[in-house]
Amino acid sequence: MPQLSPLNWVLLFALFWIAVLTMSVLIWWSNKVYFQGENLDSVDTKENKWNW
Repeated sequence: MPQLSPLNWVLLFALFWIAVLTMSVLIWWSNKVYFQGENLDSVDTKENKWNW
């Protein structure tokens, strides 16, 4: 493995944690939007008075 300068190690460390945090936020956001979408669908069906 080639030797890296200390600045490159710091950048790799930061890049790793940014990737971990980004994936965590994406997973949290997709779960939040999924459950909110279910609730919005149920509200739309209650407001719909047409028998289609």
